[in-house]
Parts: sequence; structure tokens; C-alpha cells
Amino acid sequence: MSGQANAIEVRDLQGHYGPSHVLHGMNFNVPTGQVVTLLGRNGAGKTTTLRAIMGLLRKRTGSIVVNGTQTMGQPPEQIAPLGVAYCPEERGIFPSLNVRENLLLPPVLAPGGFSTEEVVALFPRLAERYNSPGTKLSGGEQQMLAIARILRTGCRILLLDEPTEGLAPVIVQQIGDVLQELKRRGYTVLLVEQSLDFAMSVADLHCVVEHGQVVDQLSNDDLRAQPDRLQKYLGV
Repeated sequence: MSGQANAIEVRDLQGHYGPSHVLHGMNFNVPTGQVVTLLGRNGAGKTTTLRAIMGLLRKRTGSIVVNGTQTMGQPPEQIAPLGVAYCPEERGIFPSLNVRENLLLPPVLAPGGFSTEEVVALFPRLAERYNSPGTKLSGGEQQMLAIARILRTGCRILLLDEPTEGLAPVIVQQIGDVLQELKRRGYTVLLVEQSLDFAMSVADLHCVVEHGQVVDQLSNDDLRAQPDRLQKYLGV
């Protein structure tokens, strides 16, 4: 959208794991208040891109601007206070802590985060499991807790890595409803997702990643009008 501010701007992002060159010049924007997906085959560089934005990828060059601040070279503890939170695919739930303790563990980084009451209203299932240890939670409950936990911090830019992976359809629908609610509240989401149907149900824009580069950008209208355009990249 012309003139719309960007929460994240990525330019010529290069990234390495040791000697392996994974990102080969990523270029894309994430407009404020929108949900943008990174689509692509396994190994394309999608998760690495999230890690680079969060400062977890040590060997990276190029430009990453978050809310107007250049973050290249900054560690995660300096990037998070800019309003960015990362939810990895493995979720990072502490098994020895119960739901309440996991929920309250991260520090509040900015005002305006969800209160505990708002979190359990958004995820009623967590209220039922409030005193259950992390080891007793289902995959869907762990994913709800992982998202709920970062909403408490006050961060308004969310980096979500495959939040629906391996979840039952009813839980996937609940996660989709939560993302729609967050979008209504003005949150910005950069989402790595394998399910095209889910991606289309929540996102405004889709960036197709191949070999560590964004090779195409499509809206939902583009995907509906030109289904073959995505097939050549994903083979779906």
C-alpha cells in the first residue's frame, strides 16, 4: 500500500550458518498492522530470516530496519525492546513450569501488552490448564501458551515460525482466529507457514522464498487469479 509505514524493512540480507551461505539477498517489507507470510520449500531460508531479524543469526549482513531503527549488528536483547517477539517452531515451553509460571516468565518490554485476564479470554483453554505443568500440555496448548506469553510483553511485531505445524484442525482454526483478532488490534505479524490455505485465511501478502531470496510477492487475489504462479515455486 503506497505511503504505508513499514514495521520491518529487509534489504540485501545475507546470512550464514558457519561456512553455509543460507540467505542470498533477502528483500521485502512488512507493513505495519499487516500479516505477511514467508512461503517456500523446506530449506529455502524462511526460519533463518526470522532468526536474522531477531538477532539470533550471528553471521548476517545487509540491512534490517525495525520501526525505523537499523538493527544490523544488534543482539536480541537490544532488538526485543523495539517491540519484536519471536515464537520459534519448537515453542520453548519450560516443562518444569506450569502454565501460569510460563506465562509470567518473560519481562514486560513495553506498555500496552495483554493482561493475564485478556490472555485467558483470548485462549480460554489455558485458563482450564492454568496449573498444569508444561509436560502435560498438548501440542496445541503449547502453541497457544507460546503465543500468549509474548503478547504479555507489549511487543507488537510478532515473528511466528510455523504455528500450525502438526496441530489438529480445530486448534488451527483457533490460532487463525487469534491472528485475525491481533490484526484487528493493529499488530504486525511475519509468519512462516507451510499450509497455503491457512496462510490465505490470515495474511495480506505472501513472499515466496527460494534459495535464500524473495522471488515473488503475491496478494490473496493474485493467488486466486493465478494459481499456477505459485505452483512453479512450491510444486503444489
